[in-house]
Amino acid sequence: MWRPDPARGAHVVEFGLQQDAYRLRYRTSTIAGNFLADPAGALANRVQGDTRLRSLWAQDAWAFAADWKAVLGLRAEQWEARDGRTDFSASSAIDHPARREDALSPKLALSWQWRPQTVLKASLGRAVRMPTVQELYGATTTTNAQFVNDPGLKPEQSWTGELSAEQDLGVGRLRVTGFAERTADAIYSQTLFDSAANRNVSRVQNVDRIRTTGLEVAANTQDWPWRGLDLQGSVTYADSIITRNTGFVTVPGDTVGKWQPNIPRWRATLVAGWRVDERWSATVGARYSGRQYRTLNNADVNGFTYQGVSRFFVVDTRVVFRLDRRWSVAGGIDNLNNDRYWNFHPYPQRSYALELRADL
Repeated sequence: MWRPDPARGAHVVEFGLQQDAYRLRYRTSTIAGNFLADPAGALANRVQGDTRLRSLWAQDAWAFAADWKAVLGLRAEQWEARDGRTDFSASSAIDHPARREDALSPKLALSWQWRPQTVLKASLGRAVRMPTVQELYGATTTTNAQFVNDPGLKPEQSWTGELSAEQDLGVGRLRVTGFAERTADAIYSQTLFDSAANRNVSRVQNVDRIRTTGLEVAANTQDWPWRGLDLQGSVTYADSIITRNTGFVTVPGDTVGKWQPNIPRWRATLVAGWRVDERWSATVGARYSGRQYRTLNNADVNGFTYQGVSRFFVVDTRVVFRLDRRWSVAGGIDNLNNDRYWNFHPYPQRSYALELRADL
């Protein structure tokens, strides 16, 4: 961090370097009989590859006027993939060509203290996600499952913008945020059961265009409506649609106009914490999520089943009693209302917890 003008505090400059490197080596061999005792036999399958990401980033938080502040940032990335190879047997192999991608990701955020209790903010930024080494080269096959990779995957690129207003309520804060995102070549992996092969098949692919818009309202209060009670909550609405895609799940065009997987239309949270006195405290939290899809063509209409993602409404509670400065006892109930919901598999229903804690 660097402050060019520490007396006025007009600039706060931050910068950094990053490097990530990943290596994939996966080999499957045949075994004549007992897999616990017999040695590995002939090569059945082998995949390998390496990726490396180097990046340089910098940003400047600039208080350029009395009630104004801007954050200007830029991230430069260089990504490489090399030594990709797929061996389907000892005599059949494919060498994948080396690849290199360069990307620039700018961002701009602006805030204005419009009134003593009101701040207006706007932001715009670009993000790039490079394919992982597993997504590029990780073709694997087992008795019950298969993963189909794509060595030609494109980087995922998104532009995201936000407009928000924050209001100081005296006893807390209220924030309203509108957001929009445009994503090109989104990287998705989805698992479907192939009845002909009698196993789950996962495929990774690029989705050409996804459009997301939405609105979020969030608020928090302290010591309101009575002393010791803190409240925080949020409600989020999102409209996320696949607008263009040359790929498909079953037939061409079956993903266009469909909902982006794992994005619910509505989501909400509410948490209440009550500091009864110096020893007792209690918390109640509620979470809601609307229906979601896991497949790109939204064919999984029943979320309450294996591999599905269902809507849910869950209430969790926790009570803490502090014995002294070091020791405390806590008890809680998760999923108090015993909601039955799924995310690939069923989540736990009503669960109880008891805790004894010592702070050293």
